[in-house]
Amino acid sequence: MRRLKRKTTVELLWPYILKLLQERQMYAYELREQMEKKFGWKPPMVTCYIVLYKLQRGGHVTAEWKEQRGRPARKYYKITKKGKELSEEADGYFKELYGKLVKKS
Repeated sequence: MRRLKRKTTVELLWPYILKLLQERQMYAYELREQMEKKFGWKPPMVTCYIVLYKLQRGGHVTAEWKEQRGRPARKYYKITKKGKELSEEADGYFKELYGKLVKKS
């Protein structure tokens, strides 16, 4: 069971990130904290950055540096239209999969 949980969380991080970014723009550390709060687990920080970089490279998110009063600037991520479409596809896939898994014969 531990392996299944890892495969559907840390190793499949992008749907969680896209879902959170649909609520509002966030920086990487904030995304990680929100994952723990909303989904009950916290991915490794480096993994978040790797996935965010891949999502950005694929055009699913954009990034923008914002100045912080008295603190270093932060890089905020925002979901794109392409990212919303991918998130909707993932939602459909998971709903279909769940239906197949719980379907009684």
